[in-house]
Amino acid sequence: MNKLNKTQLLPDRPGIPPMAQLPAPEVIDPVALARAYAEGEVDLICVLGPTASGKTRYAVQLARQLSRCLSCHSERSEESPSAEILSADSRQVYTGMDIGTGKDLGEYGDVPYHLIDIVPAGSKFNIYQYQAAFARAYADVRSRGSVPILCGGSGLYIESVTRAYKFERQNGLPDEALPQKPYYIGTLVSREERVTRIDRRLEERLKEGLVEEIQCLLKTVPAPDLLYYGLEYKFVTQYVLGELSYGDMVISLGNAIHQFAKRQMTWFRGMERDGVQIHWTRP
Repeated sequence: MNKLNKTQLLPDRPGIPPMAQLPAPEVIDPVALARAYAEGEVDLICVLGPTASGKTRYAVQLARQLSRCLSCHSERSEESPSAEILSADSRQVYTGMDIGTGKDLGEYGDVPYHLIDIVPAGSKFNIYQYQAAFARAYADVRSRGSVPILCGGSGLYIESVTRAYKFERQNGLPDEALPQKPYYIGTLVSREERVTRIDRRLEERLKEGLVEEIQCLLKTVPAPDLLYYGLEYKFVTQYVLGELSYGDMVISLGNAIHQFAKRQMTWFRGMERDGVQIHWTRP
């Protein structure tokens, strides 16, 4: 295995194809949004976007703004309602997979979050299980008068709970267990900024110990299971196993992340073509 060189810079990405024309950004009014939720016009706020678009930070900021709005309008004497985040990330459900999935738990601060670290690494957590887990967390948040904010970039996970997917392998949850009036907010970044952010973030994660995280996981999780999770866990595992050089790993992983981000945007624009209104904003 080649010696780890954490100071190696990431290469440029001149070959990444340009993204289609971006939608026009909107300005989201948290006061109006809080009012719409309080009046029953909205029963879930969904913050979505491609990787490295700033959606987690934006969702946390929005949660704090909504909590302040709710607190100002609350007439109850007990603890004021707040906003809580429900993750829509297909890999952040796994414990021990922190750096590679970009959990960035420090960003949440005092904002409660759900559906992160709920199953052990090495297990297979599918869309049916996610839909059921979301329904439980969603009911819990609503039962306490808090505003649920769904945040993530896994399009299938998002649509499974915001569009009440019914699966052939099971009857699915009753419609009332899932949101009926979601309000979608998309985090918008230019293609150039997205490329820069992805490269910078990958370099930071390698310096933070991404390789070491996967070396530790390999002590208890079989390599094929880590390869199954893709992206960071695929390419870094191949590097740790001596199947890729460090430089080849960085280049292959960076390109794969760029392609993944492009597929995410393609999915979200497809949702719009299906009639879903996404309010795109620059976080």
